Amino acid sequence: MSGVLRHEPDDVVHVPDQPTSTAASTVASTVASSVPGRAEVLIEVRGLSVDYGLGDDAVHAVVGADLELRRGEVLGLAGESGSGKSTLAYAITRLLRPPGIITAGTARFGESVNLLSAGQRELRGLRWNEIAVVLQSSMNALNPVLSIGAQFSDVLRAHRPGMSRAQRRARSGELLEMVGIPADRLGSYPHELSGGMRQRVMIASALALDPSVVILDEPTTALDVVTQREILSELMALRDRLGFAVLFISHDLSLLAEIADSIAVMYAGRLVERASAAAIYRAPRHPYSLGLLSSFPALHGPRRALEGIPGSPPDLRQVPAGCTFHPRCGYAFGRCRSDPPPLLELDGGTRAAACWLQDGTVPVPPELGRHAPAAGLADGGRS
Repeated sequence: MSGVLRHEPDDVVHVPDQPTSTAASTVASTVASSVPGRAEVLIEVRGLSVDYGLGDDAVHAVVGADLELRRGEVLGLAGESGSGKSTLAYAITRLLRPPGIITAGTARFGESVNLLSAGQRELRGLRWNEIAVVLQSSMNALNPVLSIGAQFSDVLRAHRPGMSRAQRRARSGELLEMVGIPADRLGSYPHELSGGMRQRVMIASALALDPSVVILDEPTTALDVVTQREILSELMALRDRLGFAVLFISHDLSLLAEIADSIAVMYAGRLVERASAAAIYRAPRHPYSLGLLSSFPALHGPRRALEGIPGSPPDLRQVPAGCTFHPRCGYAFGRCRSDPPPLLELDGGTRAAACWLQDGTVPVPPELGRHAPAAGLADGGRS
């Protein structure tokens, strides 16, 4: 079978007699929002930590991460390569490969499914049915000797055993057309499709079973900007029509500011800022977020020199004392070098940043204290 299955651990096997987990379907239909007026929480992560290896040589890839993903929301996860974005997503879905180890925290789907303690049978019912994943370079995961239609049929036969052959073909055609590819391309092989078309096929495969959550890990990195724009536009239109939630992982903060409702920024395995997309784009509170935004040219306004971020990310086996970003930060002062900052709630609890500049004891630089839009964390905020 193609797609996500090629990336799962060896002990994860999809079985035809388990099309949908009872627990998963119950959660999807009964989970209720704990905050009036806001969509229910589909994935909740608290204090999640992940190491690669054991002992003194362990790489602390994710440290104490907290996240919430609500129904219909697009949550962006941003940061440089090696910041822990993909590791966090794979830990949530239990797709970590050795030597990755979850060392602390919780991750829940809805109110009743503990993703970290769920057995393999329960996970098989959740994956693809409720939580689908499009991995990095997934367009290269298609089976080269099977047609696109055959690979779609494999997915449907395994997870929807009651479907007839005609129904599977009809559904496969619908999936292709949903991502802008004519149904008559079902007979095509992967090498007969462009990179953008193969990526669309992988997105269609992820949506085949109408999941509640889709995790997209750098889904358009290898594509040109025109094709990237087309795929993202189609994806957002599908989100609006089908109502699934998206965890969108990217190093491109300017891209996430355009398509996401809220954004969480990671550095050296730690979440350093989270806010609505508009708030981070227009008024970042953490120097790292400001550096990421300054690394991309502005499309409007006067031309300016790109500043970038000096230095390199730290060795995760030996992170700096205090704030992990302080060796690269032009605003660092004494406390930054000795005390690790917590995620401080700001702007009435609508956003948070792990920076001592924001605790009210020192003057805030103007570029890190600009007026933020009124939109909250999950209220949208795209400009």
